[in-house]
Amino acid sequence: MTRTAKRVRTTKETSIEIEIDLDGWGRAEVETGLPFFDHMVAQLGKHGGFDLVIRAAGDLQVDAHHTVEDVGIALGECIREALGDKAGVRRFASIDVPLDEALIAVALDLSGRPYLVYDVDPGGGAEAYPLGSPPFDPQLAEEFWRALVTAAGLTLHIRMISGRNTHHIVEASFKGVARALRDAVRVEGSGVPSTKGTL
Repeated sequence: MTRTAKRVRTTKETSIEIEIDLDGWGRAEVETGLPFFDHMVAQLGKHGGFDLVIRAAGDLQVDAHHTVEDVGIALGECIREALGDKAGVRRFASIDVPLDEALIAVALDLSGRPYLVYDVDPGGGAEAYPLGSPPFDPQLAEEFWRALVTAAGLTLHIRMISGRNTHHIVEASFKGVARALRDAVRVEGSGVPSTKGTL
């Protein structure tokens, strides 16, 4: 069984092409015009063990929001398609991921029911600072996760246990979701892991 998907999404604000292989080798190529965001999304491929290619062009002269959100939508759609009927997947996964002073807890369910709990202060109690050039507003991370969760049909909890450095907090979040996805999509049986018979 090949668990791959491709998606092209074109709007008046963005143009996006995505390919994913859930059973890849962690190769990631991400180009969105936002280098810090590219670095974060590449973590999903690298630490999730997915092969991931994303090419996105958006109206960054207006704001990064459209690009970030639409990448989340298209990637979520790809994940959902690649998972198919989810037969044999582990389904649930959770992990705590540290990055220096930052510690992020992630819990995930391939439930088919979109729900996001995002309890993360990207400034660690202070004002969060923009990351990269052109600048990435760390508050956009929540919009990315919400878009991905809705399109993929995932239940996702991301909670900050500790952290002060904005970069560390955001990066630990992406790495945590990547590792949880890696565990949740792992095939370890044959049937759909639900008493309903479908996810």
